Amino acid sequence: MKAKIILKVATRSIMKSRMRSLLTALGIIIGVAAVIVMVAIGDGAQKKVEEQIASLGSNLIIITPGASNTGGVNRGSGTFNRFTFDDVDKIKNEATLIKGVTPIVGSGGQVIGGVGNWFTRINGVSPDYLEIRQWPLESGEFFTERDVMARAKVCILGAEIVKNLFPNDDPIGQQIRIRSVPFKVIGVLKEKGQSAVGTSQDDIILAPSKTVGDRLSGDHLHLNSIQVSALSNSKIPATIAELKSIMRESHKLNPGEDDDFTIRDQSDLSEAATATSRILTILLASVAGVSLVVGGIGIMNIMLVSVTERTREIGIRLSVGARASDILVQFLTEATVLSLTGGLIGVAFSFLMVYILNHYTDQTAYIKPQIIMIAFGFAGAIGIFFGFYPARKAASLNPIDALRYE
Repeated sequence: MKAKIILKVATRSIMKSRMRSLLTALGIIIGVAAVIVMVAIGDGAQKKVEEQIASLGSNLIIITPGASNTGGVNRGSGTFNRFTFDDVDKIKNEATLIKGVTPIVGSGGQVIGGVGNWFTRINGVSPDYLEIRQWPLESGEFFTERDVMARAKVCILGAEIVKNLFPNDDPIGQQIRIRSVPFKVIGVLKEKGQSAVGTSQDDIILAPSKTVGDRLSGDHLHLNSIQVSALSNSKIPATIAELKSIMRESHKLNPGEDDDFTIRDQSDLSEAATATSRILTILLASVAGVSLVVGGIGIMNIMLVSVTERTREIGIRLSVGARASDILVQFLTEATVLSLTGGLIGVAFSFLMVYILNHYTDQTAYIKPQIIMIAFGFAGAIGIFFGFYPARKAASLNPIDALRYE
C-alpha cells in the first residue's frame, strides 16, 4: 500500500507540469528510440546479408587460386593460377563428401540480341552448377555434360539480361552474340536479387565451361575458381580437409610446401560480409546511447529544480513525521517514473520509425525483443542513477531550514 501511495504521489507531481515533464523526458525518448532503431537497422542488414550468403548455394565451398610472389612481394590471392579441368575431374572422381563440383571460367563482354545490347559477365560452368547454387530455372532447360564436352554454343540467361534484351519476348530458342560468337538461348534463370556485396546476381550468362574457355576467356587452360557443394553443413570441415588433400596431390605439392590455392566456405564469406555491419551497428548504438546519458542529466537538473521549488513541502512532511528515507524514495520514484515513461514513448516511437523504414524506404530494419528490454531497462537505470543525487539532497534537508525557505 505504501508503494502504491508513493507511486501515486510521484505520478501526480509529474502530471502537475506536463510540458516540463515531457521536455525533460525528451532526451530519454530520443535515446531509447535511437538505440533501438540503430540496432534494428544493423540487425536487418546482417539478416539480409545472411540470406544473401545462403542464396549463394547449398553448403557452398569455393576454391580459388593462390598468391604469387614477385621480388619478395605478395601480389595477392588469385595471382598464381594453376587450376585446370584436370583438378575438377580429380575432385569429381576422388571426393567422397561432395554432392557436386563445377569449374568457373569467367569472362565478360558485349551481348547483342533482342532489342539491343548489354555488357555483362559470362560464367562457364558445368551442369552441377544449378544444384550447387540451388538456382532453379524459370523456363527452358540447362545444358548437359555432353554440351560441355562438345563445346556447344548454348547459354542460359539471367533475369536482368532478359529484362534488358527481351523485355516483351520469350528468349528461348533465340540467338544472341557474345562478342562475335553466336549462342543459342536454351534457358532462363529464376530471379535471385542482389548478392552480399550489393551486385546483381541476375546480371549473368551461363554457358558450358569449355565453350567459354576456348572461345571467350582467352585462356583455355586455366579456371578462375572451383565451386563445390558438401553433402551437409556438418560435413563442411571434413569436406574442406578432403579437398585440400586432393588439390595438393593434384598440384604435386611436397610436404611443407604452402598451398597454392585457398578454400573458403559460407561461414568465412558470412563473417567477412557481416563484420563491417556489426562494427557499424555497435558504433551507431553507442552514439545513440550518449543521448540517453544526456537525457539522464536533464532529469537530474529538473529534479534539482523540483527539490528547490518544493523545499517548504519537504519541510512540512519532515516536521509531521516523514522520515528522510520516505523523501528519498519519493523523489527517486519520480525520477524513475519520468525516465521509464520516456522509455515507453521511445519504444513506441522506434516501432513507428521501423515501420516507416520497412514500408517506405529500401532499408530493412529488424527489432529483436532483447534490445527493447535492454533499452527500456537502461532507461530505468538512468532514472535511478541520475535521480539519486537530487533525491538524496531532498532527504538531507533540515526540517527547520526547509520550513523557513522562501
